[in-house]
Amino acid sequence: MAEEISYIMSTPYTLAKSRMGGILSRLLSRVDLELIAAQIITPDKNTVEAYAESFIKHSNREKTGSAELLRDYILEHMIPSKERAHRVAILLFRGENAVSQLMDHVGALYPENRSIESLTGETIRDTYADLVRTPDGEVSYFEPAVLTPHSLAEVADNLNIFFQFMKSADNVVHNLSYSEPKKIQKSLVILKPDNWRARSTRPGSIIDMLSRTGLRIVGMKIFQMSTADALEFYGAVKSALEKKLAPSISERAADVLEAEFNVILDENTRKGLVQSFGVGFANYQFGSIVEFMSGRRPEEVPYEEMDRPGTVKSMILVYEGENAIEKIRDVLGPTDPRQAPGGTIRRDFGSDIMVNAVHASDSPESAVRECGIVRINQNDFSHLAEHYLEDGLGTDSLHSTVTSEREYPTPSSVSASVLQQRANL
Repeated sequence: MAEEISYIMSTPYTLAKSRMGGILSRLLSRVDLELIAAQIITPDKNTVEAYAESFIKHSNREKTGSAELLRDYILEHMIPSKERAHRVAILLFRGENAVSQLMDHVGALYPENRSIESLTGETIRDTYADLVRTPDGEVSYFEPAVLTPHSLAEVADNLNIFFQFMKSADNVVHNLSYSEPKKIQKSLVILKPDNWRARSTRPGSIIDMLSRTGLRIVGMKIFQMSTADALEFYGAVKSALEKKLAPSISERAADVLEAEFNVILDENTRKGLVQSFGVGFANYQFGSIVEFMSGRRPEEVPYEEMDRPGTVKSMILVYEGENAIEKIRDVLGPTDPRQAPGGTIRRDFGSDIMVNAVHASDSPESAVRECGIVRINQNDFSHLAEHYLEDGLGTDSLHSTVTSEREYPTPSSVSASVLQQRANL
C-alpha cells in the first residue's frame, strides 16, 4: 500500500474547551500513522471561505446534506469575528491509508437523529461531537469537534488552502487582548522523545493534564532537536552537573579504589580524581542528555552534521496566560519523578531525572531563550505541505526531499560555545 498524507483539524470550540489532549490520545494510540507536523493557526476570512466551499466541491453528489452542514458551520464558527480570528489546531499524519484511517476514527456526522442509547463513544465524534434536531427536523445545535478530508483530492485541495495562509502566518498566534497584559506570560513546554517511542496515549494525556492550568495553547510544532540545538539548550546543565556530580562520584571512585587495591589515597589524589574521573563522568552524563533529546551522542557527531535534525522527535507547545510559568511547573512536578507528588505529570509519566517526560521553562527569561533555540517561529508544516503538493502521492520522496533540501551549517557557522562544549565531552 502507498503512503498517504492526511490531517485532523480541531474546531475553535474543541481547542477552547481543551479537548485536544483526549482527541490526540485516541489518535496516537489507535491509528497506525506517524504524526509529522502540527500547528496552531488563526485562519483569515479568505482561508475560511475557501475551506468552507471545499466541502461542497468534494461532497458526494447524492448526499450533500453533511457537506452543507459542515460548510455552514465553518462559515459561522471559524470565520474571524469583529474582535479576533479563532484558533484551531491542525495535525498532519503520514502512513498507509492515512485518509481512511483518520476518517474511521473521527467517525461519521450522522445527520439523522440518534438516541443517546445508540452512542458508544467508539469514535471521536461519538464522544466530542453533537448534532441535535428539533421535532420538525431542523438542526438546533451542531458541533463536529474535528474535521478531516474524505479523499486524497480533498487533502491536496485543503493543504493548498492552508499552505497559502501558513507560509506567511506566525507560528505563535496572537488573537486575544488582555486587560492586564503585564500579568501574561508564555511558557515553552517540550513533550520529550520518551513520549513518542511507541503508539500510546502519553502525549495526549500530558496535554490533557496541562489543561488543568487554564492556559491557552498558542503555539505547536513537531521538532527534531539537532545535536547543536541540544548542546545549546542544555548548556547550563553541563556546569551544574560538574559541580554536583564530580565531587560525589569521585569520592565513590576513591573508596572503590582503596577497597580494591588496599591503599589509602591522599588528599591530592582525591582532588585529582575530581578533575579527571569526576568531571569526565559529569560530561558523559551531559552527553547522555544530549543523546536523549537528539538521538546521538555529541562526541560521535561530525561537525558538519551537528545542526542536522535529530533522529528522535519532540512536540513543542507554547502556553499563554497569567502566571503561566508557575502554573505549568506546578502540574509538571519536580525534575526528579521520584520526588514528585501524585497526580503530577512527572510522577505519572517520568522514569528518572533525565527521562522525565516533559520540559518546561523555569522563568520568562528562560522561555524567551528556549523559544529562540527551538526556532518557535518556524514550522515545518507549510514546508511539508508544499512538497506534498509538488510530489503528489510520493510521500517517500517527500520525506527525502524535505530532508535533503534543508541547509545544514558548516562547523564555522555553528556557535563557538556549542563547538567548545562538544570538544570538552
